[in-house]
Amino acid sequence: MVGRAIGGKLVELGHEVMIGSREAGPDKGSFADAAAFGEVIVNATAGTASLDALHAAGADSLAGKVLIDVANPLVFGGGGLPTLAVCNDDSLGEQIQRAFPQARVVKALNTVNAGVMVAPGDLPERHNIFVCGDDADAKRQVGDLLESFGWPAGDIVDLGDISAARGAEMYLPLWLRMMGAAGTPQFNIRIVNS
Repeated sequence: MVGRAIGGKLVELGHEVMIGSREAGPDKGSFADAAAFGEVIVNATAGTASLDALHAAGADSLAGKVLIDVANPLVFGGGGLPTLAVCNDDSLGEQIQRAFPQARVVKALNTVNAGVMVAPGDLPERHNIFVCGDDADAKRQVGDLLESFGWPAGDIVDLGDISAARGAEMYLPLWLRMMGAAGTPQFNIRIVNS
């Protein structure tokens, strides 16, 4: 759902897009096909499968490219809310950066649902989106892309290096509770300070 929403928005904006999957089909390529094709890669896989998917994409095809990590390491099952497969002293974003040191990983868009990712103006008030990563130019490129999605530059908050992905990912259990309280996934938060 997230990959299709982002891919659809990119096509709407005039970009060429290839969606990757474990198996190529009539409307998508393999992970390796998509990684070789793309100038910017979006990881919108299930977080617990992200490393396998990116290994299938191939380190050589990811090298030097901006890799936007939208995934969250959620573990489903057990009858309750999902838990995180990794947290506190590590994050999926950091694991991806370590596994693919030549990729320019930027954690972004993982704190809102797919609809808000690509249409932030659908919410009635201003709200924030977060980015983090080790490469300042990659974060700037992702910021430009987010602005093309409708995120005002002043609402994009740079949290720092890729270790900030820990907090962005650990936000998800709270997000799930807020979704339950709000009765909809179409919401977001804003930082308010004096």
